[in-house]
Amino acid sequence: MKFLMMIKSTEDRKVLPKELVDAIARINPDPVNGIVVASGALAPTASAARIRVSAGQLSVTDGPFSETRELVGGFGILEYASREDALKGATAFMDLYRQYWPGWEGELELRQVLTSEEYARLAQQIR
Repeated sequence: MKFLMMIKSTEDRKVLPKELVDAIARINPDPVNGIVVASGALAPTASAARIRVSAGQLSVTDGPFSETRELVGGFGILEYASREDALKGATAFMDLYRQYWPGWEGELELRQVLTSEEYARLAQQIR
């Protein structure tokens, strides 16, 4: 099962402390028995854009986005045997932030990435 982990914090976040980066690198190949499919930090919203559909029209807004109180600053897609294993891995990952970045506040959102078959089953249940 694949899971998307999104690290959320405020835009005024600073660069990750070196100790935290080093700790993440140590677990990155196998964070609590999960397999890393992809991961990365995201650039500040000053270089971002939002493309919106509203009333049948497309609009593009360049960043920064001052109205955003909390945003995704980094992500990982990891593969685990179960949701429980993914929760353990995500909790261990966030514990690194607690240990190596005193005073940092944020959250990790964990969501399962559905295969096309899983999505089709879910869509049938909703209909």
